[in-house]
Amino acid sequence: MTQNLKEFLTGAKNKEIATDNGTRMHAIMQHIIVDTDCERGDKDIIQIIKSRPDLKPFFIASAQTEVPIAGKLYGHIVSRRIDRLLINHDIKSIDFIDYKTDTDKNTFIEQYKHQLKEYAELLHSAYPDYKINGYILWLHDWVLDKII
Repeated sequence: MTQNLKEFLTGAKNKEIATDNGTRMHAIMQHIIVDTDCERGDKDIIQIIKSRPDLKPFFIASAQTEVPIAGKLYGHIVSRRIDRLLINHDIKSIDFIDYKTDTDKNTFIEQYKHQLKEYAELLHSAYPDYKINGYILWLHDWVLDKII
């Protein structure tokens, strides 16, 4: 019985640490700008982004962060928040990123895919003529995976 309680408390503490880490990283990421005229935020993260051509477009000054979006899904009104959003009206395209701090990419991938699908559906409702692309940015290794 004591071992089960210890395992439970260890699991709860690990979950709390993971949640705190995710919250801290989201706060750091929302302030990052890497643009020709401006660099703002954590210098180490800026260097990572500058070295990654696939990430740089998401961190220009015109990219939006922590974007609220709401609409009707599955017969219910829902509200979500997109970590980073880039709208290109010239080519009618929307790209968005959801940050994840997991080190095991497979544990919650189906939940994450569902989450990004919801974001895409809400965006499609607001921008029906736009092509929508959704990505996960894994912050532990800086891999950008296209999901939508």
